[in-house]
Amino acid sequence: MHILLTRPLEDCSEMILKFKSLGHQVSHIPLINIEKVNYEEIKFSEYGGIIFTSANAVKYLNQNNIDKNIKCFCVGNLTEKKARSSGFQNTIAAEGNVSNLKELILQTYETKSKKLLYVSGEIISVDLDQQLMKEGYGIKRVINYRVKHNQKFNESFVKDLKLNMPDMVYIYSQNSAQSFLSFVKNHQFESLWMNTNLSCIGEKTSSILNEIKWKKIFLFNPGEEEFLLYKI
Repeated sequence: MHILLTRPLEDCSEMILKFKSLGHQVSHIPLINIEKVNYEEIKFSEYGGIIFTSANAVKYLNQNNIDKNIKCFCVGNLTEKKARSSGFQNTIAAEGNVSNLKELILQTYETKSKKLLYVSGEIISVDLDQQLMKEGYGIKRVINYRVKHNQKFNESFVKDLKLNMPDMVYIYSQNSAQSFLSFVKNHQFESLWMNTNLSCIGEKTSSILNEIKWKKIFLFNPGEEEFLLYKI
């Protein structure tokens, strides 16, 4: 099976090796780059919990003065895995979307407790901090990374891809979906995906690519990539 992965290489190198070991052909097109954003110094002692809605939020947080036993709310298993590998001990994960994360916080964190620190990228799909404030929580949002869309792609890669279209494409964010749509339109091969399956994290992400005709569209959570291959 021919699989197209779209995350930055450092985020999918293990998956590339895994799929290749299973005998699949793997192509890779990094749709976005992640850049660190400088932010003001954080007094972590003021907060009773940290919210992470992506693994990149964990990656680009200066963790020198954090008590790693602080309660750590993660949007999904991939983010929790990154948090635990960074030394956070008291982690809890939702089921891969912000709505579930919000409910998890409402159920497990008292509004009268210390403020919550919400660490995220520059662009977010859900204003989680504003929603939690309406529920009575004290919360501060810190932006520590931004997404840059790749504009130029190797022409020989594009030519080879048109000659050997993938059986499955994985898209991990709305930012990546927007980049992918631009990539397809700029290289004028909107009509070549009818035999390709699309797998996206969340309906909002998949809806961006609805104007392309796909064989099937699947929704998944990180960690389910290999499982999805058995559905096609």
